[in-house]
Amino acid sequence: MDTQEILKRVRKIEIKTRGLSSQLFSGEYHSAFKGRGMAFSEVREYQPGDEIRSIDWNVTARLNHPYIKVFEEERELTVMLLIDVSKSESFGTREQLKRQLITEVSAVLAFSAIQNNDKIGVVFFSDQIEKFIPPKKGRSHILRIIRELIDFEPEHNETDLSEALKFINSAIKKRSIVFLLSDFIDDDFQNALKISNKKHDLVALHVRDRQEETLPNIGLAPLQDPESGKTQWVDTSSKRIRDEYEKQRKIAVLKLQDMFTKSGVDTASLYTGESYTKPLMNLFKQRELRR
Repeated sequence: MDTQEILKRVRKIEIKTRGLSSQLFSGEYHSAFKGRGMAFSEVREYQPGDEIRSIDWNVTARLNHPYIKVFEEERELTVMLLIDVSKSESFGTREQLKRQLITEVSAVLAFSAIQNNDKIGVVFFSDQIEKFIPPKKGRSHILRIIRELIDFEPEHNETDLSEALKFINSAIKKRSIVFLLSDFIDDDFQNALKISNKKHDLVALHVRDRQEETLPNIGLAPLQDPESGKTQWVDTSSKRIRDEYEKQRKIAVLKLQDMFTKSGVDTASLYTGESYTKPLMNLFKQRELRR
């Protein structure tokens, strides 16, 4: 893809996702992801109904009239996007690839963060850490992130979620909001998930495609694992094989959801070719209700 085409796509994504983050997500994002705590702002005269524990006794004694301390939320956060760029993210329907969905959702989250004066950074990972963009503020920084999302080519094909989670723990010292965008085709990462969620506020966005969840009846067909490159011929005309495939996919999803629940990780499922607005809004509102 040449530079002009990349810039054109960056601008198109910016227009769409910036508008969405302004119109739909700014308030919900602010409510769902709180700052680090409360910071002293000022003192003012006591008014009926004010919390007695907030009285500043030193000022009250000096002025011979009750005054209270006023606190404001420390709003600034660091938001990290932990993005799976393994080969399985290249799968998708004719309408949209998983990677294209990840690009749009990441841009929406980035603009929501910037509108709330938060820093935003990115880690691209496969079974290795492919690229790290440290958190910063500003539109030019977001446009760089979108450009990388569109044009980045990983050196490796497979997925290692544990490695990615370990990296974010060591690279980002301050407690941050970490959005993990992946199809979660990997094993043995529950322990890393729990550790990361204790250090950071981890949110898992499960990127899915409905075409992966059932086998079409197209006779004898080669099925290739995009990450390992291995091909297996499967007789998709067999109802038994199709039913078993669907059953195993459902078991894998239930196992993943159970892992998120036990690890205390908030999650939402996002499907290629479908609107991601409602799942994200529901996620934000659920978090807001718990606070």
